[in-house]
Amino acid sequence: MANRMSSQETLPLNRRTSRLPVGPALRAGTPAAWVRLSVLCLALASLPLGACSMFEAQPQYRGNRVDKEHLQELTPGTSTRADVAALIGSPTIRAPFDDNTWIYISETTQSQVGRMPAVLDQNVLVLNFDDSGVLRQIEAKTKDDGLPVTVVSRTTPSPGTEASFLQQLFGNIGRFNALGSSAAASGGQSGGAPKPY
Repeated sequence: MANRMSSQETLPLNRRTSRLPVGPALRAGTPAAWVRLSVLCLALASLPLGACSMFEAQPQYRGNRVDKEHLQELTPGTSTRADVAALIGSPTIRAPFDDNTWIYISETTQSQVGRMPAVLDQNVLVLNFDDSGVLRQIEAKTKDDGLPVTVVSRTTPSPGTEASFLQQLFGNIGRFNALGSSAAASGGQSGGAPKPY
């Protein structure tokens, strides 16, 4: 029992400071001290990773987002173009060859470091009207309804745009005045645009 320290005993910190009371669980080398030290190190190491989420880009909303509550108020067969425009606003686009089709497009994106913005959500709402302006059909499409489009990377050749190395090298010979700016000072005409009258 003489080897064990009581919770009221003190351990020297260094020669200049006074003695502070230390409990048996806080003595160096005990399992409880190692557990506390491990938890503290783990918390300090995870602090920079947790701060990264603080700098994450906020989602960006684009287009005409139509609320579900407003959409439920529209009734095919009774709602008119004026009702639709007053309730959910003007369309993003009207069909190019059919003025009776209104299209509302909305998209939610989020910027990503070193990459293109990621599309989180995409909605297309198509409203069809009859010739008298009464709503006939409501069709909602999501990102899953989209079809993949491949972009062709070809270019259309145009004649006369490709010059050989020698044409590029000797192409400017004769375009500029050999006298340069000294001819302009003496009254002669230098290269460039003609003088206005």
